[in-house]
Amino acid sequence: MQVAGRICIVTGAGSGIGRAIAHALREKGAEVVVSDINEAASNQVAAEVDGLSIPCDVTDPKAISGLFEKARDWKGRVDLVCSNAGFAKGEPEGPTSASDDHWQQSFDVHVMAHLRLSRLALPEMLERGEGCLVNVASAAGLLSQIGDAAYSATKYAAVSLAQSLAIEHGSQGIHVSVVCPQYVATPLLGYDNAADGDQSGRILSPRNVADCLIEGLQNDRFLILPHPEVHDYALKRATDMERWIKGMQKLKAKVDASGSSDLKDFHKLL
Repeated sequence: MQVAGRICIVTGAGSGIGRAIAHALREKGAEVVVSDINEAASNQVAAEVDGLSIPCDVTDPKAISGLFEKARDWKGRVDLVCSNAGFAKGEPEGPTSASDDHWQQSFDVHVMAHLRLSRLALPEMLERGEGCLVNVASAAGLLSQIGDAAYSATKYAAVSLAQSLAIEHGSQGIHVSVVCPQYVATPLLGYDNAADGDQSGRILSPRNVADCLIEGLQNDRFLILPHPEVHDYALKRATDMERWIKGMQKLKAKVDASGSSDLKDFHKLL
């Protein structure tokens, strides 16, 4: 899929990966609707990409409906939906220590937001015979994130939802992609928007991820892995689950010994 001339919605676009995606799409000739729960950030990025700002809390179904309707009215259609909004809080006492509210919020942001946007966008895309649905999930949706079961579980669900959308609608002109990066230099990890990642390739810049997405769209790829090694990790996990679990248990012990499972600290152990 070529993005030039496409009308695109990007959620969570006020910072980090979403901001980088908005810029990358615009540079390739797309028209971009920038959406973020932070109104000031949404407005700022929209100004940077000469786009339309529509602030939105993606956990609110009515707000999502409003986002889509305003985006469609802007240029008359929506060609690409990129659900990028996400968050992580962590569970220092293990998976069951997180509250029901934490689990529900994780599901609403990482799964239901994309489902609701897809539900709104698909009818018109199917009528035109073309469209694109992108979910920025995480390598945690293929592997696991120690210290945040709600994040991992809902990212797994996001990947599964993307698979279902691709299977059900791929023959109808709908392209589906899911992006699964590992660690990226975003505010989630304590970096600012100017961060470039590191030279080892372990921590990518948001722009690295955005460029991988564009390249993946141009080559009609479903699974986009900005960290290529994730493919090998996932293969090892699928081939020998028992060995994988034992290896993750060893990593968990290393995290415990460090004294912090916070993502801002955890990624530095790898």
